[in-house]
Amino acid sequence: MFNKLCRIFQIFFLCLVFIFLSVGCTRAEEPQEIVIGVVWPFSTNNNLFNEGIDLAVKSINADGGINGKKLKLLKEQDDSEVVKGVSIAESFAENKSVQAVIGHRNSYVSIPASAIYERAGLTMLSPASTNPELTQNGFRNIFRNIPGDDKIAGRLAEYLGRQGLRRMVVYYTDDVYGIGLANFFEDQAKQNGIMVVDRFNNYSNVEELKRLHNRWKAFGYDGIFIATAMPGAAIFIRDAGQAGITGPFAGGNALDSLELLSIGGETAEGTIVGTTFDRNSDSPETKNFIKSFRQEYHLEPTTYAALGYDAVMMLAAAMEKTDIGDRASVAKGLRDLGRWHGVCGVHEFSATGDDLGDLVVLKKVQDGIFVSVEE
Repeated sequence: MFNKLCRIFQIFFLCLVFIFLSVGCTRAEEPQEIVIGVVWPFSTNNNLFNEGIDLAVKSINADGGINGKKLKLLKEQDDSEVVKGVSIAESFAENKSVQAVIGHRNSYVSIPASAIYERAGLTMLSPASTNPELTQNGFRNIFRNIPGDDKIAGRLAEYLGRQGLRRMVVYYTDDVYGIGLANFFEDQAKQNGIMVVDRFNNYSNVEELKRLHNRWKAFGYDGIFIATAMPGAAIFIRDAGQAGITGPFAGGNALDSLELLSIGGETAEGTIVGTTFDRNSDSPETKNFIKSFRQEYHLEPTTYAALGYDAVMMLAAAMEKTDIGDRASVAKGLRDLGRWHGVCGVHEFSATGDDLGDLVVLKKVQDGIFVSVEE
């Protein structure tokens, strides 16, 4: 009898040890912080984006984090290169601590990377990739918090048409962003009484631009639409100025960059840009962001600082409603946000991941800075 009781006690004791160890292991595996991966060309095309996302993290953690857990950003640089971008996407997909990804900047990187995130069930939110193809693949985990090129081109064509422009030249780059934006603009231009009299995607030097300029003058052109990323767009405007071409110039959100001002110089004056983030907005979110950014960095926030800030804050809001550690629930959390008030306006995601908000803002370079255009 005594031996039987001993065996029972031993079994009971072993069960307690097993339960204790199991609970201990479970607690050890619980994430002590929430990690969001960020991939961006930080060193070559930052535009204060890094400052915007860091400010958001500081604000979130100061308020107690996400469900009591600190938020951490895992930053990687893709240099706007497809091979690097895809490699980073694969590393994020394999890293189970990464709960979501912010990036990439360029559409031609985001589109191939998106397939990797989708297979891994990892949510990607791009604050910069505007080519509509990004959200046309039937993916459930791919989002953007910036208007698409179709919306941006449409607003620009409407405005330029009202300004009396009728015969325009299009300069574009032979990539996903350039071709897509150029095509959307040409389609929208026709609907607004504007004829595209010439399209080109390459020039070798300033002398060639002078010859092209003579041809455009023969066509009676009255403006140039630029569908290319930075720094190419700013370099073109600089070279155009050296060739005696004074514009007017117009282009998509890629031109909403400090590089346009520093490289384009005086020739960039008057350039019209279709973008987002109205710094003159009366919304409390916008006002508080601008105030906090100035206090933190003693700088004026850029559009990409605002877009990055919104991206972090939206993901944090979505994760508040999800199971920590469950990647698959983040996408649902974003959709469940409904109409979410951010720095750049009211965001709301469609079933495909597009931002349905009325976010397009037109800006003009005036006295060396970007100012909002009254439409």
